Amino acid sequence: MARSEAGSPPDPRGKERFNEERAAYTVKGSGQKGAQPDLEAGTTAIREVVKTLKPKPGVYRMLDARGDVLYVGKARSLKARVANYTQIKALSNRLKRMVSQTRAMEIVTTNSEAEALLLEAQFIKRFRPPYNVLLRDDKSFPFILLREGHAFPRILKHRGARRHKGSYYGPFASAGSVNTTINALQKLFLLRSCTDSFFSRRERPCLLYQIKRCSAPCVGRIDKEGYDELLRQAKDFLGGKSGAVQAKIEKQMAKAAADLDFETAALLRDRLRAATFIQGSQAVNADGVGDADVFALHAKGGQIAVQGFFVRGGQNWGHRAFFPKNTGDLDEADVLADVLLQFYEEVPPPRHILVDRTLPEQELLEEAFCQLAERKVQISTPQRGERRKLMEQAKRNAVEALDRRLAESGTQAKIMREMTEFLELPEVPTRIEVYDNSHIQGAKAVGAFIVAGPEGFVKNQYRKFNIKTAQTNDDFGMMREVMQRRFSRAMTEDPDREQAGVWPDLVLIDGGKGQMSSVRDTLEELGIDDVPLIAIAKGPHHGREGREVFHFPDGREKTLPTNSPVLFYLQRLRDEVHRYVIGAHRAKRSRAISASPLDEIPGIGPARKRALLLHFGTASKVRAAALDDLKRVPGVSESVAQTVYDFYHASG
Repeated sequence: MARSEAGSPPDPRGKERFNEERAAYTVKGSGQKGAQPDLEAGTTAIREVVKTLKPKPGVYRMLDARGDVLYVGKARSLKARVANYTQIKALSNRLKRMVSQTRAMEIVTTNSEAEALLLEAQFIKRFRPPYNVLLRDDKSFPFILLREGHAFPRILKHRGARRHKGSYYGPFASAGSVNTTINALQKLFLLRSCTDSFFSRRERPCLLYQIKRCSAPCVGRIDKEGYDELLRQAKDFLGGKSGAVQAKIEKQMAKAAADLDFETAALLRDRLRAATFIQGSQAVNADGVGDADVFALHAKGGQIAVQGFFVRGGQNWGHRAFFPKNTGDLDEADVLADVLLQFYEEVPPPRHILVDRTLPEQELLEEAFCQLAERKVQISTPQRGERRKLMEQAKRNAVEALDRRLAESGTQAKIMREMTEFLELPEVPTRIEVYDNSHIQGAKAVGAFIVAGPEGFVKNQYRKFNIKTAQTNDDFGMMREVMQRRFSRAMTEDPDREQAGVWPDLVLIDGGKGQMSSVRDTLEELGIDDVPLIAIAKGPHHGREGREVFHFPDGREKTLPTNSPVLFYLQRLRDEVHRYVIGAHRAKRSRAISASPLDEIPGIGPARKRALLLHFGTASKVRAAALDDLKRVPGVSESVAQTVYDFYHASG
């Protein structure tokens, strides 16, 4: 039986080693769009694929009737693995459901099983299949970057692809932990954090120099040799040689005190305090561990928590709990292996990965991680010493994290049930959409909705709309336009309402009776009368006392007690859509402020626009320029000059 296999990271150097160009063939079974789940039809489609397969390593994708990916798996032998899905009696109920929805398969061959494992990870990240274990994490992990390419390298926080030249240190568990560490490192090593452009414009030291968090290389308060020494110390400290760095600073402080240079001694004392703060802020004792990540799993109540500790150079750089989805009836060791693969999709593996149990295909995982890190990576289960103590602490944290999760989910489930009853909904909603719009006297109007579900906000489903047809200051018209565009698209994409994530179970509107009437009438014109609608209006004192009024489509109004958890939840939804739509409006307004009349000319990009403005000074002078003058602008060809001239001088 094929297990659910989660992903592995892209190449840390940013190269796409494994991509679909390796595909030897793609095989699709028959199946009509919109077909219902059918175990026999799914088995037939898989059998047709098996006939074409060879005993080679690779990755397979199972597709439903719409072409959406249901599952991604890897195999040492594609023919043997895929054939397992035709043995219906040996499959679990979960896999039977998957097979019943399968109507086609896509096959990609690779050179080895380790390559297949890494390619599978990339596909899982791209397609997010519902039958794979998914490690849900909205943001990438932050790193500390000592960025090179400048005479005086800067220290900064970094997320995402590691494209910049320099030394990366991490991962840190959160932005808060990396910000705190950077602040302390600035006090300890006095490295600059400003941008290169800010650095080049300085004529006197900035505030960071005054508060002893920068050595002010921008104005020559430290020479390159001295700054390079600070940089070497920072690299040693972050690389695990903190004791040697502290000893050196202590020796320098003692010498300064002996020479009666008390100002220097005080500065070195403050640097030592910063070093002590960094080490003292580590909540976990990781002495002697070196570079390692520690993972422990705990299961309870049908849910799983995986606790991770991140240790670099013997220093704990934070910890985070993960709650994987779609774990179903999988073995806990399989789930942990899947979590590791998805975690290292973006984070480079350390030399040691410590786990609380033996993993399936552990040697294969090590081989895949070695390929990513381009050095030896070892996965082990510690049995004694400091590593064992660290593992026990990770286990305790996993238990506590899952207990908190279950308590929170229980409270949230209760709130959702009470909200369902209060709003008179047929069932607890799994997708709530909240709508609002923002403008200034009708200008730069933007509409938007946010999405919430049982597990919180679903930020990758947020959407915004540039208002196109509604009249100035017509709030009702703006809401009508947003609803018409949103639900017209839903009717086109999924008229039978079979696809998850297209239709909401509840629509909340920020507004009162007028907004409710606009939305209700718009949906009725589209022939939609079964989407629950509720409008949230501020009370008589604009919501200061929590006296929101909830308007129903039939004209009824209801309120909640000021201390109601349901009221707090609905207020939080409204506040989130406020935040999102106002941010979208401000961004649009900022773009308009920085816009230029030259933006309207087709074929004129940023470089040519800049050249024209530098040459003539203003857009109005560009408009009034003769063709010969336009041709003399550096970087502007004759054809582009003709385009600009024709744009402003076209005959009526």
